[in-house]
Amino acid sequence: MFTALPFVGGTELPAEQTYDNIDPADGSVLGQVARSGPAEVDRAVQAAARAQPAWAATSPEHRADTLTRWADLVDQHREQLARTESQDTGKPLSQARADATVAARYLRYYGRVVEAFYGEAIPLGPELHAYTRREPYGVVGSVVAWNYPLQLAARSMAAAAVTGNAVVLKPADETPRTALALAALAQEADVPDGVVNVVPGLGAEAGAALTAHPQITHLGFVGSTETGRAVARAAAERVVPAVLELGGKSAHVVFADADLEAAADAITRSILQNAGQTCSAGSRLVVHADVREELVAAVAERFRATTLGRGLDDPDLGPLVSVRQQERVRGYVEGARSGELVVGGSAPTDGGADGAFWLPTLIDGVDPREPIAQEEVFGPVLVTTPFEDEAQALALANGTAYGLIAALWTRDLSRAHRLAADLEAGQVFVNTFGAGGGVELPFGGVKASGYGREKGIEALAGFTRTKTVAVRLG
Repeated sequence: MFTALPFVGGTELPAEQTYDNIDPADGSVLGQVARSGPAEVDRAVQAAARAQPAWAATSPEHRADTLTRWADLVDQHREQLARTESQDTGKPLSQARADATVAARYLRYYGRVVEAFYGEAIPLGPELHAYTRREPYGVVGSVVAWNYPLQLAARSMAAAAVTGNAVVLKPADETPRTALALAALAQEADVPDGVVNVVPGLGAEAGAALTAHPQITHLGFVGSTETGRAVARAAAERVVPAVLELGGKSAHVVFADADLEAAADAITRSILQNAGQTCSAGSRLVVHADVREELVAAVAERFRATTLGRGLDDPDLGPLVSVRQQERVRGYVEGARSGELVVGGSAPTDGGADGAFWLPTLIDGVDPREPIAQEEVFGPVLVTTPFEDEAQALALANGTAYGLIAALWTRDLSRAHRLAADLEAGQVFVNTFGAGGGVELPFGGVKASGYGREKGIEALAGFTRTKTVAVRLG
């Protein structure tokens, strides 16, 4: 049995209180997690505040080399990280391995691009020399979700640290271990003690203490819209910037001229990946009436062929993260008042019945005003709604409070570009679905999906502030 302890200033802190870390595949106890509170958070912030000035004074080249060493260590420990991630989240091992690979990619990518990031000269005439500087905020606080704990921790740590900030990260209650492992590997890569700190614990305790701490100068949050509002209020109280990546209700908009086989494959992947527990999951299928029957049948066939099992056995679909999440999914599915249940609709009754599993579920012809079509279910549940023309398709796709991702499936590229401009989403994919996109692609939402951007070079801008300097010459 392990105990996941706070990693602060390059060392582990003892745990005053702990709680159980549960295996979602069978409900067994994997180990204990330290229940950090305001005292541990304050120690982490003080450690970060001591370390940050000297770290910021190093050259971008030095920080880039350090992150590259860190990335190499993540690659070396890929299998161990993946197995831990699979156990904590329940996701299939192959998906967890991909997450470990992407975590290293974040560190390596930001290490490579940071040297080309800083400042610009502004021509104001021969008597004035004007330029901008990009400066770190100082101590940044980050609270991340449980669905991609390794990726989310890596992308936050990498972009914040490489720009000269120090980080205090609070991982999700259910999935703390890979963030702690990343912090330990950072120390091995010679990231100075205190630059990267991780405080596990409960959101209402450790998370609240972190977002309210007076020395935190920037906040990042990945999670539900409801909690995001609380984080935004905490940031507003102290007038510090925040980047919020919140929920989604992403739509696949499939026209009659689409490649239906390719669309069916991507639609299936985008809702079954990580058991549908992805903010960018393609949870709505908005399909032209002429191809609705054919496409629904194709997706249903793929759903029926899906294998279920514990993550370490690498099935197509693992369990949900907890029994609580399973009950949330059950509530949405059993509460649906319209549509025809085509596949699934329940927890399995045979293998996996003791875990937090849910069968791939497809409900055809759902009223778009229903909660299951409007709210984030966060499970392997897909609902469909037909349309007759472009205007109706656009209205349906934009017809939720969210705006994270959308996908267009059509061979008409004029239509694709036209509608991409009108879709209310932070990312739009055409004849593909990126489930959040690559490391290089700016990622974030509009409306209730949040604000600010992570990933890509834009994330570096988010972790720095611009200072303008103008000097009269002569």
